[in-house]
Parts: sequence; structure tokens; C-alpha cells
Amino acid sequence: MVFLLLNYGRYWDFPKGHIEAGEDDRAAALRELEEETGITDVDLMDDFRHEIVYFFRPPGRALVRKTVVFFIGEVTSKAVEISHEHVGYEWLKGDEALARLKYPTAKDVMAAVLNHLDHTTKK
Repeated sequence: MVFLLLNYGRYWDFPKGHIEAGEDDRAAALRELEEETGITDVDLMDDFRHEIVYFFRPPGRALVRKTVVFFIGEVTSKAVEISHEHVGYEWLKGDEALARLKYPTAKDVMAAVLNHLDHTTKK
């Protein structure tokens, strides 16, 4: 199994974004995935949802608290058309993806995904 990471220029991370008016977490995840990668044919797993919270400071602005909810999705094609927000992408095996991720919260998400998939496949 391989996982999609996007190159944000200074670090690698998962596709992610923000919820727009009228969206739930799943709808936002699917929209952001399409906007950032062009991927539209994805099946999100119903039994995995992982939430992280982190803080960042945009240039010239106050500290921002961001909550991100992640899902595991299976795609039928690995074709990717990255958005202007990214400089590249890679499909990586779990341990490679874990090593490539920079931030501890992203590493936690990847570890939770691998743990979930490991327990799901052993059932």
C-alpha cells in the first residue's frame, strides 16, 4: 500500500485544507483532495477518522489554531495534478511516508493510519 504526500516547498505533508460553509469534515476532505491533487475518484474508509490540532502564525497575523480531520481513502488511479500550492508529490510506502513527514502531528497521523490498517488487515 502507498500513501500520497505533497511537497509544500519546505516540507512534505498530506493534502489538507479548511471547511467551507455547508460542508462536513468528509465533504471538505474530498473537495480539498480534488483541489490539491485533481483526484476525484476516492473511497473514504468509514472506520477511520483522526483529528489533530496545531497552531501557526501567518506572516503579519495573530496566532491561528487549526483543527484538521484526516481520513484514509482508496483511489483507483495514482494520476495527480498538483495545485499551485505545491511543488511536487510522491506515492510512498508507509515507512517511507513516515520518514518524509516533517511535523510531529503529521507523523502521528501516519502512525495512526498504519496502526489502523495493520489491525484491520489482521481481522
